[in-house]
Amino acid sequence: MSEEIAGVRIPDTALVREATEMVRDVATPLVFDHSRRVYLWGSLRGRALGLAFDPELLYVGAMFHDLGLTKSLRRTDQRFEIDGADEARAFLHAHGITGEPADRVWTGIALHTTPEIPLHMAPEIALVTRGVELDVLGIGYHDVTDEQRAAVVAAHPRPDFKNQILAAFTEGIQDRPDTTFGNVKADVLAHYVPGFRRGDFVEVIKTSAWPE
Repeated sequence: MSEEIAGVRIPDTALVREATEMVRDVATPLVFDHSRRVYLWGSLRGRALGLAFDPELLYVGAMFHDLGLTKSLRRTDQRFEIDGADEARAFLHAHGITGEPADRVWTGIALHTTPEIPLHMAPEIALVTRGVELDVLGIGYHDVTDEQRAAVVAAHPRPDFKNQILAAFTEGIQDRPDTTFGNVKADVLAHYVPGFRRGDFVEVIKTSAWPE
């Protein structure tokens, strides 16, 4: 029997059930609940914007988008967004979803912290970003109703979420500070990791190997 939250149906398919269980197994409750909210917010925003999207692909994108913050799946040699994107694509390939649909999910996760660009791409890509932006940054907060917000948060609560997600970001990326160059996660390390020095784009240009 399918589950419905705030008028959004969670697809009742083997793919979605297995994605749910995988994320529940490897992620903290904080990341699990956040990821489910991202799917719900993304679906609500997509409906309001009149976008046609594949619910299963959006669900996998939302649920896997922060797996790069988990202890068992995070790496130290690439951005955390790519960790989650790689896991999602491997998961989809294992379930017979390959080619452009799998790449679409990969792109949605890889770009979910990049402002503006994903909003001009395929709906499944744009809506992962819209879901993340609403849940973390409050962008689009008033584009969902009070009743919708209450239903989503009742199903997936946000206890001290602002502080807790910042702590999760810090833990997940502090061992790979160079991967934050030129992206928003440098702000997190600047606030929470003593001695962190963000990369400077101008200095990279001036100190490059070119002789002029």
